[in-house]
Amino acid sequence: MALPTQNPAVEQHRLIIPNKHGEKLVGILQDSGTKEIVILCHGFRSSKESNTNVNLAAALGSAGISSFRFDFPGNGESDGSFQYGSYWREADDLYAITQHFHESNHVVSAIVGHSKGGGVVLLYASKYRDVKTVVNLSGRYDLKGGVEERLGKDYMERIRNEGFIDVQKKSGGFNYRVTLESLLDRLDTNMHEASLQIDNECRVLTVHGSSDTTVPVEDAYEFAKIIPNHKLHIIEGANHSFSEHQDVLASVVVNFIKESLLPDTRTAS
Repeated sequence: MALPTQNPAVEQHRLIIPNKHGEKLVGILQDSGTKEIVILCHGFRSSKESNTNVNLAAALGSAGISSFRFDFPGNGESDGSFQYGSYWREADDLYAITQHFHESNHVVSAIVGHSKGGGVVLLYASKYRDVKTVVNLSGRYDLKGGVEERLGKDYMERIRNEGFIDVQKKSGGFNYRVTLESLLDRLDTNMHEASLQIDNECRVLTVHGSSDTTVPVEDAYEFAKIIPNHKLHIIEGANHSFSEHQDVLASVVVNFIKESLLPDTRTAS
C-alpha cells in the first residue's frame, strides 16, 4: 500500500476547542462528510503535524472517514505550558475534544494515540468509556521506564534538591524543563491499573515496532495480557515512529477502524 495523498473530496478546517482550564486546543478537522470521526493524538514533545498523524489522517480520508488531529497544551499551536507528566490531564483534554464533536452531531468512532498519546487514549478508555474503539501506537506500559534514560541515574536526588531538571537537546541547548511535580505525576500514573478498567466492549488495538528502542516491544505484550478485548499487531523492523513503515501502519489502523464501523464485528479478538 502506497502512502495516500489527500483526498480532494475531504475538506480541511482549522478548529479551536477550549479545554476545561480555558486553554485553546488547536486542531485540523479533515471532513469526509460523515458523522463518524476519528480523533488522533500525538506523542511526547510532538504535535498534530507529526508524520504519523498526518499520514493517518490522509489514509482515513481516502477511506471516507473524517478525522481530527490536535495539539495538546504546551505543544504545537495550543495554549498552555509543556508538562513532563499530565497523562490524566491530557485524557481530560481529549474528553473536551470528544464532547465538542458529540455536541456538533458527530459520533467519535475511534481514538488513536501514538507514544504518550497511546497511554492517553488508554487512560481515556478506562475513565470515560464512551468510545468503543481505541488504538494504541507504541504506548508505554510502565511509565517508570524511560525516565533514567532522559534524566540521568541520579534524577530523583537532583530534582528533589533543585526542584527541576533541564533536559538538553542532543545538539546542545535547552529542550524542556521537568519539575518535581510533573515527574511525580508521571511516576504515579499506573497504566496497569487503568488498563484493567477498560470495558470489555471496547475494542483495543496495540501496534508496536519490533525494533522500537524508545519504548520496548515487551510493553505491547504486557497490554495484550491484561486488556480483555485486545488485538496486538507487531510490525517487524519498525522503530518507535514507524519511520519506514508508515504505509503498513496506516493499513493496519484504517482496517481496524473500518471493522469497528460494522455492527457485527465487536467481538473479542
